[in-house]
Amino acid sequence: MKLNIFCVGKLKEEAERSIVARYLERFGQIGAGMGLSLAGITELIESRAASADARKAAEGAELRRRLPEGARVVALDEHGRTMTSEDFAETLRRWQDEGVRSVAFVIGGPDGLDLALVKDADLALSLGRLTLPHGLARAVLAEQLYRAATILARHPYHRA
Repeated sequence: MKLNIFCVGKLKEEAERSIVARYLERFGQIGAGMGLSLAGITELIESRAASADARKAAEGAELRRRLPEGARVVALDEHGRTMTSEDFAETLRRWQDEGVRSVAFVIGGPDGLDLALVKDADLALSLGRLTLPHGLARAVLAEQLYRAATILARHPYHRA
């Protein structure tokens, strides 16, 4: 199953890019044996529209245009479902068993994601009740993808 990450905005800090790269490299190493791979990260330019709603709508339209056809969409949203790492890994395993070929994780810009995109997603996922900056949200997602792969592989990284 191929995983894609779509982000509104770019990581500006080397420290953030390094953390994300480290966990996605680890994910790639262990995920390959589990039939999981990272298809890529797509960074979109933030909209310059005048209002937050207009920016989210424009960014949502561009995200929809770029999502792989038939992909399960996971919208990262503060009001989404909270999951344990085990639940997250089980969701990926279940989708893989169902024959899902592609999953698209979508991270919004500073204003968040377009509400219509969140509602249409297969899963609205919250990384916790705290509001996270874009770069940290991406790092947490990368680590949780790696952790999910280790859980599925019964690797000792996850010791819960």
